[in-house]
Amino acid sequence: MDDSYEAENSAAHGWVSGHAGGDMNSAAKVEFTIGELARDFGVTLRALRFYENKGLLSPQREGLSRLYSQGDRTRLALILKGKKLGFTLGEIRQMIAAEEGEADASTLALSREKCLEQIELLERQKADLEEGLSELFRIYSSLSGKTPAERPAR
Repeated sequence: MDDSYEAENSAAHGWVSGHAGGDMNSAAKVEFTIGELARDFGVTLRALRFYENKGLLSPQREGLSRLYSQGDRTRLALILKGKKLGFTLGEIRQMIAAEEGEADASTLALSREKCLEQIELLERQKADLEEGLSELFRIYSSLSGKTPAERPAR
């Protein structure tokens, strides 16, 4: 039996660990209003409607009200984590499919490849930020007459 699918599948499930947003009482609820979800995750109502329009969330409608399920809540956590890590909505959609067991091996491989690309991008950005901070501290030191050892705490 090929264990690579199971390993990839378990890895896909790991990307959401460290669930963002909400408290223990919210996690125990079955349905959430758009306002509750927005408040719990620190996003706007417009953002939630945008994700719904893109097919990433699918709340139930009760008249004009939207009622989000626990699954929508989990998907929103995945969306926000994916955005924080710099993935596009299309890539996030694939990762959600993998998380929900709806992805095939090629999608999982693509997700792994995209993760490596994103790691490289973030490492380059980190190096650029560190270089920029060093330069700003050098300029600050020269303007204030302080030595680099006396620079302000981060």
